[in-house]
Amino acid sequence: MSLDNRFITLEGIEGVGKSTHVEAIVDGLRERGRSPVRTREPGGSPVADRIRSLLLDPDGDAPLAETELLLLFAARSEHLATVIQPALDAGQYVVCDRFTDATYAYQGGGRGVPSERIAALETWVQGDLRPGRTILLDAPVALAMERARGRGATDRFEREASAFFERARSVYLARAQAEPDRFRVIDATGPVERVRDQVVAAALEAI
Repeated sequence: MSLDNRFITLEGIEGVGKSTHVEAIVDGLRERGRSPVRTREPGGSPVADRIRSLLLDPDGDAPLAETELLLLFAARSEHLATVIQPALDAGQYVVCDRFTDATYAYQGGGRGVPSERIAALETWVQGDLRPGRTILLDAPVALAMERARGRGATDRFEREASAFFERARSVYLARAQAEPDRFRVIDATGPVERVRDQVVAAALEAI
């Protein structure tokens, strides 16, 4: 397994503020003379974005858990080949809103897909590549769901029951505990400015 410190990911359940803080990390890297690529999952490339639309559509038929998993890794394969790996090969930093830890949390914890299946696809699609720094924004499920649903229209994942997100959160925290060198867990319940400062510091400490 190869941890690339130029590959930074943000993780967490819905409503913890990932999208808000991705830009802060990008700004922090630019201030240090780096040229970061900002991206997200699912999606991040033209083909992957089409798969994202299918996965998040709240009005479409919900796929089987196994189908959902395979679609996510199909999107990830495109994303890696066309955006992430070329940027890393060019010496750039990549800041990604969600990556494979989300699959372990949502499809593994939330849907109950065995982690061995996820790990096999992870190895096939990613090879040895893993993020060098993963920031997990953590908040109680009730608070996170209140924030997420207060933003307006919800996608298919945001409409899941609280129990789904409790399972996902548990997997996230377990993964963070198992990989303390890669993960930094940040309490997302505080003031936005304080959380932002902690996120940026955690993202940039390996630079």
